[in-house]
Amino acid sequence: MAKGILKVATCQFAVGGSVRRNGNQICSYVKKAARAGAEIVHFPESALSGYGGIDVPNFVDYDWDLLRGETKKIQQAAAKNKIYVVFGSAHKINGSTKLTTGGKDRPHQSLYLINPKGQVQCRYDKRFCIKAELKRYTPGDRFVYFTINGVKCSMLICFDIRFPEIYRELYKRGVKCIFQSFYNAHQKGPSVHSDIMRQSMQCRAATNAFWASMSNSSGYYSPYPSCFIRPDGKIVKQLQRNKAGLMVNTVDLSQRFYDPMEGFREMAIKGKLSNRA
Repeated sequence: MAKGILKVATCQFAVGGSVRRNGNQICSYVKKAARAGAEIVHFPESALSGYGGIDVPNFVDYDWDLLRGETKKIQQAAAKNKIYVVFGSAHKINGSTKLTTGGKDRPHQSLYLINPKGQVQCRYDKRFCIKAELKRYTPGDRFVYFTINGVKCSMLICFDIRFPEIYRELYKRGVKCIFQSFYNAHQKGPSVHSDIMRQSMQCRAATNAFWASMSNSSGYYSPYPSCFIRPDGKIVKQLQRNKAGLMVNTVDLSQRFYDPMEGFREMAIKGKLSNRA
């Protein structure tokens, strides 16, 4: 593919408590994404492990061997189909063989990037966890980056969206495309998330000139679907809420979009909060 162009498959399915079922879903969509011409395929938060507190009550006595085995299958699928894969999972830390509730061995809430050779290229650990998650997960403390076809990318997870400082820092580091995974599912009905999550992602994209793939679980009830957003904040395409699916969109760095902040963004970053002469 030409430099500056990246074909992205954004997927959603009803993430659940069965790691095997989740893994089968991921591997199936990896194959479909490759057949559709995508170079990278993106899945929700907790897509493989299940989400702590809903799909998984806690991580005490969790079957980490099963999780590792299903992760290997995804790596094999990536290599067989020659495609990058971004998927959410829990990451066991500190070498503990048995987790304790609220202990220092709580896992990370992570996104893995598997490359087309089937290798784990990098892992992002969710930096900001909501209060309920802090009982089950350990927050991360670093950014990760990867470049495909000249497009510098980064990964973020759900609640990170509430912190615009994260996105500004990624802008300063030259990131052009964000892969952000969510788990807003199994809710009772519409909520504030219905009105704020896509809109927040559009804002983060528009104020930092990012392309963004936004993958959410489709488990009923999901307050918003997966979306693909361009650097002016417009949603290019979105999937159907509460229904599993896949869409392929294209990042093209040669395209130019409306950007009223151009010429002023760097001024604000440097602390000059007025463009008065």
